[in-house]
Amino acid sequence: MKTAVKTLCSAAALLSLAQAPAQEPARTLTLDEAIAMTLTDNPAVKAAEYEERAAQQQRRASIGLRMPRINVTGAYAYMAKDIGVDFNDMKAPVQDIAGQVLGSGMVPPQYIPQIQQLIAPIMGADWFLKVQDRSLGFVGGQVTMPIWLGGKINAAGRAAKIQEQTAIEQGVQTRNALVSELVERYFGLALAMQVVEVRQQVVDGVRKHLDDAIALEQNGMIAHSERLYVEFKMAEAERELANSRLQVQTISSALQNTLNRNGEMLPVTSMFIVDRIEEMAYYQDMAATRNPLLNQVALKRDLAQQGVRVQRSEFMPQVVAMGGGSFYNYQVAGLVPRWAVGVGVNIKIFDGLNREYKYSAAKQTVRRVEELQNKADKDISVLVEQLYNQLQNYRNQMTSIDASLAFAEEYLRMKNAAFLEGLSSSSDLIDAELNLAGVRTERLQTAYNYDKLLARLLEAAGLSDEFAAYARRADARPIHFDKK
Repeated sequence: MKTAVKTLCSAAALLSLAQAPAQEPARTLTLDEAIAMTLTDNPAVKAAEYEERAAQQQRRASIGLRMPRINVTGAYAYMAKDIGVDFNDMKAPVQDIAGQVLGSGMVPPQYIPQIQQLIAPIMGADWFLKVQDRSLGFVGGQVTMPIWLGGKINAAGRAAKIQEQTAIEQGVQTRNALVSELVERYFGLALAMQVVEVRQQVVDGVRKHLDDAIALEQNGMIAHSERLYVEFKMAEAERELANSRLQVQTISSALQNTLNRNGEMLPVTSMFIVDRIEEMAYYQDMAATRNPLLNQVALKRDLAQQGVRVQRSEFMPQVVAMGGGSFYNYQVAGLVPRWAVGVGVNIKIFDGLNREYKYSAAKQTVRRVEELQNKADKDISVLVEQLYNQLQNYRNQMTSIDASLAFAEEYLRMKNAAFLEGLSSSSDLIDAELNLAGVRTERLQTAYNYDKLLARLLEAAGLSDEFAAYARRADARPIHFDKK
């Protein structure tokens, strides 16, 4: 516990030194907290959520294809002239006939003036029979409802549901990828900070050796060249320490970007190695059912099958019920009916083989997606096998590195004692110091690679949400630079 507290305090100090002047102290952050932040605040997650909502609304919109369509329309028109029948050309013949009848003697002479008075207004009138005034307007409504479209509506509804599920799977894929990204940057920062610790110990150790070399040179126990060699290694160690601190700053900025948070973050969950994980077959089985990429390919196949049904519906008759009426009329002739209902049927007989070719193309699309699905299944299975074997390799490497670390520590102790007694050169001592630093760095790098690969393995298996649980397992060994 004391070691962990000491490491945490040292890491906080290192982070504050490596970063630009901070406005506020670094915030400690566990892996669980980092995952929760990423899956809540990262813009990619929010974009995926909007995509899912859009697909959900599209699916709801497809329900309306079964519903009646009700439209209310209004119109006003002013025509060039009234609509009607013009009988003015018949005036002259009628007038001639009337004159012949009156002059034939069939009508008593005393009645002729009275008859002429009655005929005169009729003959002087306009013989145009108006059926519709030139100015008219109406407000009415129309209702149409599909009865049978050859299965097109059903296919469209299923396609909308598939699109919604595809958006959900894409969201899962985005979140799983973000977990892997977070693990890489969270533990990448932890690695970089501990490498700074290692580099700092190298600087401190070489500085002590330099002080000893100066004292031994003054006493004539070592040559001047050996002190110069230690000074050279001292400058080299300080340069590597500065580079390590810059690396901390870079990875810290990347972690803030993943978390979508400002301010310095201090990871407190240690890198770890799990002594025993499930068998490879377990992850391959999980990938076959939970990998979001495979699920999306399967959904694309289902969507292609719905495309076949849509094209097949083009060969079927389409039946639609319809009706309409007017609510208000302005100067509309009474001859026009105020409402009407009916049923429409549309059957395509020939359209230049357009339907046949599109139907064939849709079936070819299904076959293509099926082949892609087979390939994707094999690719994911091979990927899981590759990641699993690499993971086991890093776990096995850790056992060998632990043995090398114990030897490097003892070897440095021996060389330091021999150097103080004048039995060993400064170069041998510095090499022992650097060898220990190299083994410690390799140990940290191996743990980092293990955790990064574990995250990718769980992502491939569709189990990214279980990564934090692996870190809490009883056989999960935390890895620190000092092995304690």
